[in-house]
Amino acid sequence: MNSTTLTALRIAHRRMQSLIEELYTAGQTALDNDDLPDASLLQSIADKLYVEAENLDILISELEG
Repeated sequence: MNSTTLTALRIAHRRMQSLIEELYTAGQTALDNDDLPDASLLQSIADKLYVEAENLDILISELEG
């Protein structure tokens, strides 16, 4: 695998992790403010991105190995 491709995948993975953290934080803030619909939406999106980030992490590991 081209090192440029692996670097791009690693960067994308780090950015996804940051976005996931922001979404979970925003979801918790919404929950703290009793805004259950927004909290649920933010949590759901964060959960989906988390799964995709895990898949990307596995792919990166396989490509590196």
